[in-house]
Amino acid sequence: MTTHSEALERIRDLVGPKGWIDSQGDMQPYLNEQRGVYQGIAPAIVKPASTEEVAGILRICSEAGLAVVPQGGNTGLVGGGVADFPNGEGIVLSTERLNRIRAVDPMNQTMTVEAGVILADIQQAADDVDVFFPLSLGAEGSCRIGGNLSTNAGGVQVLRYGNARDLVLGLEVVLADGRIWNGLRSLRKDNTGYDLKHLFIGAEGTLGVITAAVLKTFPRPKAKATAICAAKDTASIMELFSRARDRLGDGLNTFEIMNRFAFDIATRHIPGNKDPFDAAHGQYALLEATGTGPYINEALHALLEDGFNDGVIEDAVVAANSSQTRDLWRIRETIPESQHFEGGSVSHDVSVPVARVEEFLGRATAMFEAEMEGIRICAFGHAGDGNIHFNLSQPVDMDKQEYLDHKKHLNRLIYDLAVSMDGSFSAEHGIGQLKRDDLALYKTDVELDLMRAIKKTLDPSNIMNPGKII
Repeated sequence: MTTHSEALERIRDLVGPKGWIDSQGDMQPYLNEQRGVYQGIAPAIVKPASTEEVAGILRICSEAGLAVVPQGGNTGLVGGGVADFPNGEGIVLSTERLNRIRAVDPMNQTMTVEAGVILADIQQAADDVDVFFPLSLGAEGSCRIGGNLSTNAGGVQVLRYGNARDLVLGLEVVLADGRIWNGLRSLRKDNTGYDLKHLFIGAEGTLGVITAAVLKTFPRPKAKATAICAAKDTASIMELFSRARDRLGDGLNTFEIMNRFAFDIATRHIPGNKDPFDAAHGQYALLEATGTGPYINEALHALLEDGFNDGVIEDAVVAANSSQTRDLWRIRETIPESQHFEGGSVSHDVSVPVARVEEFLGRATAMFEAEMEGIRICAFGHAGDGNIHFNLSQPVDMDKQEYLDHKKHLNRLIYDLAVSMDGSFSAEHGIGQLKRDDLALYKTDVELDLMRAIKKTLDPSNIMNPGKII
């Protein structure tokens, strides 16, 4: 059997100097999780430049029993891309050199891209040929599409276009033993047995390495209307959502909610953010609709006018141009950043059925306010698809570390509530290391057995991202 040191030498020779990093200083950006929660260790970072090089690397690793952590832009939030090996016996396989857009087909409305292409570059390449790729999230300037697919990323337009898995027609994947599965089909109908691509989307690199994908594109919207609305409570905001969905139909791309605390800290702490309203309100919603003509603006204005006249909303601001649109979006997007100014935070990414969002927010808020005096609820997120980031900021008069010592207990409370309401304890961030024990707690024995069986079949030696998910 090939030793680990021999395997590393063979891999280094395979990828060459441009594909090999082993100095501690240069490796740190690939080993550190962006929030500082996880610190990895590995003898080398390997950056293959082709699918064939990935295959060669995995063949060597399979022979030697050397573990592999596939990594895209390293922007994940659950430690899934961090090297977590005993004694550092494994490599990080970065996809950043797999960065070619192989084909753009406006007629078929598809793009074929390699796993290391940055998400924003895919959006721009689509725009260049007058089509639209809708996956959009805060890290789009640095995250890579292979990581987006491996985590089944959500983002702000799931309401209309779905999660990452809904945007994929085909995949190219290198299996744990080094074999290449070429499933780069651009068909919208291919009913020929198991749909294998869905095994790897959302698997967080535990079953193989996604090296390329055929993505769906869509007609580029010709008109966009964006507004931020204020209401007295969650019930009113969710009534606005119901009306927006009925009135705007498929034109409604986004419906993001923010409670008063979330809105306040984003407009108070982040330079350039301004509260567009003259008075404080209980809840806020950012909604965006797109269409092919000016009717979408008219429809949005009519929706808001009726909502105001009926007492559903208390105020609203409609963006008049792209600059104002960016200003409104920046309020929503900078909420996580603004929480740092408020001390310790315990963050959650949960989901419930859309019909139960109001109930969930009411029950969760009451539960935590009773649990800890002075705790501050920072609730925001994608209410249109039931995904709420229910974050908890420390009481003002409590020591930060004392507060964070309650983290596991606070997590269990919110996860128990979400699951009891037919929801999920991880809506869009995945499992990784952070929620591995929670998966074992909340999934049924049948589900866990199926997952283990798939893992054992595709990765019998457990070299692919070991210690993640299962």
